[in-house]
Amino acid sequence: MQIEQARVFILDKLNSELPEHLFYHNALHAVDVYTASKRIAQKEGVAAHEQLLLLTAALYHDSGFLNGPKDHELKSCEIARLYLPRFEYLPDDIEQICAIIMATKLPQNPHGHLQQIICDADLDYLGRNDFFVLSKNLFSELVITDSLKTELDWDKIQVGFFKSHHYFTQTAIETRGPVKQEHLNEIIKRIS
Repeated sequence: MQIEQARVFILDKLNSELPEHLFYHNALHAVDVYTASKRIAQKEGVAAHEQLLLLTAALYHDSGFLNGPKDHELKSCEIARLYLPRFEYLPDDIEQICAIIMATKLPQNPHGHLQQIICDADLDYLGRNDFFVLSKNLFSELVITDSLKTELDWDKIQVGFFKSHHYFTQTAIETRGPVKQEHLNEIIKRIS
């Protein structure tokens, strides 16, 4: 597996072909999920081969947005199946990568450790200091793509999402859970 070449390929494709109004679901998000996946996997003691599968899935997990937001996880798997053989990924590895990608579909229902890690990495920002910046980017994207109207509507959606969301790995629970709760409290205060 040539992960470095696969990484450069998909990030170039995302940077050059995604619509400009995707302020959140873009190459920066792919790198963010890659970085969070790597951090969590290392803390959770994931073996080297499984880390490569996980990190590849992180890079490709939202590549389906190249073909529109509807069913983008399935489209991401189609892209992975199309391009990863160029980088010496075996069919069994690609199918495992696709299973990891599909775990990011909301509502999240991961099966296995690697799927839990990518789910936590995909929503890592909920418990980070850059949450409000990234949340604003997602709001700006949704105003265009989902006819979201106001920040108050967005805050109400976020409160519901926060209350239904939970991290799966011990690493994310410990390192992101407390700050996520602070963010939820702040959003609730804004609404009141």
